[in-house]
Amino acid sequence: MIELRDVGLRYAEHHVLRGVDLTLDEGELVLVSGRTGVGKSTLLGVVTGLVPRFTGGVLTGDVLLDGRSIVDQPPRERAHLVGYVGQDPLSGFVADTVEEELAYGMEQLGTAPETMRRRVEETLDLLGIADLRARDLRTLSGGQQQRVAIGSVLTTHPRVLVLDEPTSALDPTAAEDVLATITRLVHDLGLTVLLAEHRLERVVPFADRICLVTGDGSVRVDEPQQVLRDSPVAPPLVELGRLAGWEPLPLTVRDARRHARSLPELVPPDPAAAVASAALLAARGVTVVHGSHAAVRDLDLTLAAGQVTVLMGRNGSGKSSLIWALQGTGRRRSGTVDVDGRDPAALAPAERRTRVGLVPQTAADLLYLETVDEECAAADTGADAAPGTGRALLDRLAPGIDPRIHPRDLSEGQRLALALSIVLTARPPVVLLDEPTRGLDYAGKGELARIVAGLAEDGHAVLLATHDVEFAAHVADEVVVMAEGEVVSSGPPRRVLAESPSFAPQVTKVLGAPWLVVEEVAAALGTRDAR
Repeated sequence: MIELRDVGLRYAEHHVLRGVDLTLDEGELVLVSGRTGVGKSTLLGVVTGLVPRFTGGVLTGDVLLDGRSIVDQPPRERAHLVGYVGQDPLSGFVADTVEEELAYGMEQLGTAPETMRRRVEETLDLLGIADLRARDLRTLSGGQQQRVAIGSVLTTHPRVLVLDEPTSALDPTAAEDVLATITRLVHDLGLTVLLAEHRLERVVPFADRICLVTGDGSVRVDEPQQVLRDSPVAPPLVELGRLAGWEPLPLTVRDARRHARSLPELVPPDPAAAVASAALLAARGVTVVHGSHAAVRDLDLTLAAGQVTVLMGRNGSGKSSLIWALQGTGRRRSGTVDVDGRDPAALAPAERRTRVGLVPQTAADLLYLETVDEECAAADTGADAAPGTGRALLDRLAPGIDPRIHPRDLSEGQRLALALSIVLTARPPVVLLDEPTRGLDYAGKGELARIVAGLAEDGHAVLLATHDVEFAAHVADEVVVMAEGEVVSSGPPRRVLAESPSFAPQVTKVLGAPWLVVEEVAAALGTRDAR
């Protein structure tokens, strides 16, 4: 159906893709994986025609649809054949309501009005969003926005759907809903889907094949078990299977549970004892209101020195509103926030940053200079840190970034890594991170976990909002779950995560509480073998 033949893409002397051969068959879901910044989004852009037309660079090779070359066909002329949904659906919306957004693409293609009406109704029913037809797009949850974005592409009846990290901003339940919808499109309608994603644990069970983009820009394409056998990026379930020597490698929790019966009896990990420490931030009675909607309701929260607190909850539960209120920039209707005797809201921006550091969901908001090198140098200067401090942090999170490149030309994950490096260079006593793992691969998340642990060991208080349950299981000392602007559960991760079907990590689903991560199983196996 769609075929890439010997495709290459380079910027000056930097080769992003080399000799890529890939064939997408009808009714197939192909998962694109690889390290952060390795070229996954670039590969998707070649299929959609956005690369190199809107990115620059030199493209070689050919792209064929049903044997006919479309490599020189502009994106508009292949939009009815290849639909694309980017990482941030809200930024791609052009209308005000759901129904208008679904119709917009057909309007641009000159579709007859009676056909437009029929397709809108079909798509509303297909995606289960008929009750949202008149809703303002900005009032929808993340999962609802993602389904509307997919629907706005489906109304044009494309043959190929290209998705760039469709679940990265979604809570686990919303992500499952979106992936179930995508799978239904593949199985029932024969739609071909090319999907890039870092959180492989969510997508691998649905993939027919994996296209692994390697460090040199080439690709390896095969069935999931074959690629994941020695892939540098693999979900916890596969890591557990590798550790235990299970064959074939499990791709679902159900398969892993069957294999787990063969494991020897292991001594479970001891829960870490809670250590009392001084409060660095104390929030009391915080209420945040947006228009007539109360995003945060009379909430109390304490962030202690040496502790990593993970904030979880479904999309729209109030996590980001709370974080901005704690930082001092977000307006509070009522309540107090105290950091070392001062309210961050009453401080000048420069002084506020020395007390409370915040990395927002949109990392690009912190980037304003012309090169990565300049951003890192400015961070060093602003924090009175040794030259090279910011760059060293960046190299830990996303190694190999060209220091001369413009920050806006980085991948989503690389921009996030740069923003994290800028904020963490200042080492403020309180660090707030809003979805810090978006766009990061497993190695990058591992480095971030070590950086966060190092901050806690040095006496900092870290609050981290995330939908990434696997990352939460690695870093959390305390887990706080929000719903409707209120705290509905809080406590140690072995209790809070294990008790929730939505937020339980894969290892817990397979082995039960108190197991959280693969490293604990490896340690238990090693202890048993040493006896």
